[in-house]
Amino acid sequence: MARERTERAGPGGDAARAPWTPREDRGPVRYGPPAPDPGLPVLPELAGVVAAAAGRSEPEPTGGSKPLREAAAAYWTRRGLRGGPECVAAAPGASPLLLALIAAHGGDVLMPRPCPATWIPQARLLGRPAYHVPTPAECGGVPDPYALLETVRRVRAEGGRPRLLLISVVDDPTATVAPPELVREACEAAVAEGMHIVSDETWRDTLHRPHDTVLLSPAEMCPDDVTVVCDLAGALTPSAWPVAVARFPDTERAAARHARTLDILTALGALVAGPVAAAAAHALGEPEAVTARVRRAAALQAQVAAAAHRAVLAAGALARPPQAGRHLYADLGPLRARLATRGVTDSLELEEYLTERLGAPTPGGHRFGDELGALRVRLGTGPLLGTTPEQQMESLTAVEPLKLPHVARALSIFGTALDELR
Repeated sequence: MARERTERAGPGGDAARAPWTPREDRGPVRYGPPAPDPGLPVLPELAGVVAAAAGRSEPEPTGGSKPLREAAAAYWTRRGLRGGPECVAAAPGASPLLLALIAAHGGDVLMPRPCPATWIPQARLLGRPAYHVPTPAECGGVPDPYALLETVRRVRAEGGRPRLLLISVVDDPTATVAPPELVREACEAAVAEGMHIVSDETWRDTLHRPHDTVLLSPAEMCPDDVTVVCDLAGALTPSAWPVAVARFPDTERAAARHARTLDILTALGALVAGPVAAAAAHALGEPEAVTARVRRAAALQAQVAAAAHRAVLAAGALARPPQAGRHLYADLGPLRARLATRGVTDSLELEEYLTERLGAPTPGGHRFGDELGALRVRLGTGPLLGTTPEQQMESLTAVEPLKLPHVARALSIFGTALDELR
């Protein structure tokens, strides 16, 4: 049984200044963080599609039905990635899909540091050696090309077989977008070394400034060597309805890996639920109600994330400006001395301290492959939008959401929790 605190920290109260006592059950994978919460109600149009399909009794085929795969292929075609439904596979969420993709490729896995929280456990579950590669200063999600080549050289010198590179051009956890020149250099380096690339593009439709941000998919540059993965919970569907899709290259080698992926999904019983598949196909078709929600949500998150970023910097911490998603990645290293007086000396303790202090999940950097001693956390912005569906919808439709009382109050608590560490 976990040891709990006897007092709950509150904004400005004495409990907030009490030393922090970490729990004993911290760290296991099952306590890993979910994706950043959107903080918004389910779109009624999608709920209607699920309700209409609730009477379906037959299961979806492995990899998704043809309507779902056709919708995914059309979605990618509109983004410049042409291909047919035969090159698409669907699964009940990004985790089983990525697990099947890693299993379908031989060799060792490389990934940037930091990286999405699910990547490391999946490689370990499969018994695959996994190696982190540093990212450049300007962004996360894509490794520094020179560090990538050095890592490949070192792994091979130690007898390893680097065969698969995982990247996220629009990144979780850092909420940054990798510049096209970096994407090109990293992908060309990986392909030249004989590696296949899995590009996680879950957050590509959540750009805060879509007209000012240049987003380049690795599949546009290396079409024969890149598999694209998209978890629809990033922008199109609720996380409670798990569904993700993968786009394979149109080559014979990729067709064999596609077939192997389907075999693994079958063995896992990883089938998309029928009503969820219907909603996913509808969302991938991008009707006006869906695209309007995506635009408004991204614009709202842009304002709230910018305000949260200002609060982080005002407290003396560090963070790259968020460019997408509903989160930011903060480095509280400059506040180390003050945190130490509260018993917080690593990211495990920081995760527990801020999760209770903010009343929302605040996963530490160790979840994303960062060093345990680094005081880094992913801060979600969804909880700042309100605690009821009514408040959340008010935030979504307001001209100036930061002036809404519930948003201003949430941001004040957020800022206070950080500012008291100065």
